[in-house]
Amino acid sequence: MDVLMNVWGYFSKNILQQPAFMIGLLVMLGYILLKKTWYDVLAGVIKAIVGYMILAAGSSGLINNFRPILVGLKDRFNMDAMVIDPYFGQNAVTAGVEEVFGKNFGDVMILLLIAFIVNILLVRFSKYTKLRALFTTGHVQVQQASTAYWLLAFALPGLLTNNVALLIVMSVILGAYWAVGSNLLVKPCQELTGGAGFTLAHQQMFGIALNSYLAEKLFGRKKDGQKVKKLDDMELPGVMSVFNENMVTTSILMLVFFGAILMILGKDYLIAGGFLGETESMFFYVIKTSLNFSVYLAILQLGVRTFVTELTQSFQGIANKLLPGSVPGVDCAVSFGFGSANAVPIGFLMGFLGQIVAIVALILLKSPVLAICGFIPVFFDNASIALFANEKGGAKAAVILPFISGLMQVFGSALIAGWVGMAAYGGYLGMWDWAVVWPVMTGVMKLLSYVGVVVVAVVLLAIPQIQYRLDKEGYFLITEDYEAYTALKAKKAE
Repeated sequence: MDVLMNVWGYFSKNILQQPAFMIGLLVMLGYILLKKTWYDVLAGVIKAIVGYMILAAGSSGLINNFRPILVGLKDRFNMDAMVIDPYFGQNAVTAGVEEVFGKNFGDVMILLLIAFIVNILLVRFSKYTKLRALFTTGHVQVQQASTAYWLLAFALPGLLTNNVALLIVMSVILGAYWAVGSNLLVKPCQELTGGAGFTLAHQQMFGIALNSYLAEKLFGRKKDGQKVKKLDDMELPGVMSVFNENMVTTSILMLVFFGAILMILGKDYLIAGGFLGETESMFFYVIKTSLNFSVYLAILQLGVRTFVTELTQSFQGIANKLLPGSVPGVDCAVSFGFGSANAVPIGFLMGFLGQIVAIVALILLKSPVLAICGFIPVFFDNASIALFANEKGGAKAAVILPFISGLMQVFGSALIAGWVGMAAYGGYLGMWDWAVVWPVMTGVMKLLSYVGVVVVAVVLLAIPQIQYRLDKEGYFLITEDYEAYTALKAKKAE
């Protein structure tokens, strides 16, 4: 058993938790199953790994670029609060799980392993489960396994004395969440990308699915039968025409946004915090920081274009031989290479505005738990939601729904983190599903105990069954032959 755990530990640390190498492994396996030549396999693996590393560089740049803002807002205004961010949430579990529950953080990695096996089995038997998506975003799985461990241990204290039973129950719930959540986004992703052959496996899967549905129902249909205007359809006249160019739009919006906050923080604070050198110009620091947002976003999109083709082509080998009809679930940032590029900064800004409004409300209401927004939830959640909302409901949906999402992220995180005790350790995962969906599931299991576990599992596994019954002809066709699916959809629309 120790040997197996050591092997798993090595694989988890060096491959599963390193998305670039996990993607490279999938591409290698897929091309081998497709009987490609060794040099085609090698080329595909290199392009996939390098492409994902480019994407990661863009993502890291965005996060680091935003760091002075987050640190400054917390320090400048003396806010003693938890940060809603996946890494802060993971650190909170690491720091507190033994003290609160008497458990070792190593159990989290065992949970991840068993939950991943559950995901694979649910997809392998898609004929019965109707699940088609394999969650491959390893670093996200670690973050989610950490938070899920805490929430489920809190909800089911009676299982704390039986470690095996505890891990099995946790794995079923988490594995089902991974499979069902990523499966929910198969259709939206195929329609957004024109059949690129992937879905999203991240922290806001239910959030994107719900907001896509709301965008279409509330904003996507005009009474006169005309199509709604999407962001890219809005040609602005005169001097406003500069906003027709995505890179210009992003740069100007970030210049106004970053500039205002950095000026509030002040040059003295930035120098004291080590963000700005004493001899550096504040004016040009603001410009560089603002324009870097566009730079890193462009890098991220380049990474998407570099590896997505390799992944989707090679995954056909896995789908044909091992997991029929399946698609890979990848990082939500991959979607930023499709749809309206302007939706990304607009979703971020509106989500951030929503979070600020919610934080002010918590302060005014003298909430016992105060949340500080982290860049990862405010950007990746709300940019993704805006992207899909714009596709289904146009510009209005891309503006309104991310704002509401920002409110829900802060209020939901403050509620659940305070209730389960994670707030005391400085952080909570904080992204849409974990601020909305998981608090509900945790509440059901806490209230109904083992019956609640059954209820949650049954509801999760019922979702793909409902999806299948709503479109029996197109449900599996959309991943197997997207052109045939679009032809079928057009025929039905006649």
